[in-house]
Amino acid sequence: MIMKSKLITDAVLVRQYIEGDESALSTLISRHQQKIYSFIYSKVYDRDVTDDVFQDTFIKVIKTLKLGKYNEEGKFLPWVMRISHNLVIDYFRKNKRMPKFDNSGEFSIFSVLGDPALNAEKQLIKDQVECDLRRLIEELPDDQKEVLYMRMYRDMSFKEISDNTGVSINTALGRMRYALINLRKVIDKNNIILTN
Repeated sequence: MIMKSKLITDAVLVRQYIEGDESALSTLISRHQQKIYSFIYSKVYDRDVTDDVFQDTFIKVIKTLKLGKYNEEGKFLPWVMRISHNLVIDYFRKNKRMPKFDNSGEFSIFSVLGDPALNAEKQLIKDQVECDLRRLIEELPDDQKEVLYMRMYRDMSFKEISDNTGVSINTALGRMRYALINLRKVIDKNNIILTN
């Protein structure tokens, strides 16, 4: 029986579970339990929290499978790891264990991106914030996006941006200002949590 379960692919087990075979899920969980549990523990360093996140991960997996919303054939483990990763971030946000950002300065959203002294927890949050931020930046008008990328990611001065884009320094400054205003609007409108 043990040999047989190793031969069945994750995709087949997922299909069997969706079709009503409860034992298929047990096989999937026991097959990947160690890897997922270790991943969660490596982020939170707390057995109780790891147990909770692990359990929540599989509650979410079961709900998604039962609703028929799973469509990542053959990519079961990466999908579950992504769910656990997101739940770890939710845990940090709920428990106010995120790095503090001061939203008074113009470039405050970006302050976390340059911090070299990050532990695993802060690194995880930083990666998520950076990913969320890049997605938001993509929604900006091209001229604002261009100036923002040059300033924040390429560390160019407004003089260099002006030379590069062929606009005056004042226009470059204006575009940067509007980019930040528009980012704040999108963040507020969608209740996006980049901070705690």
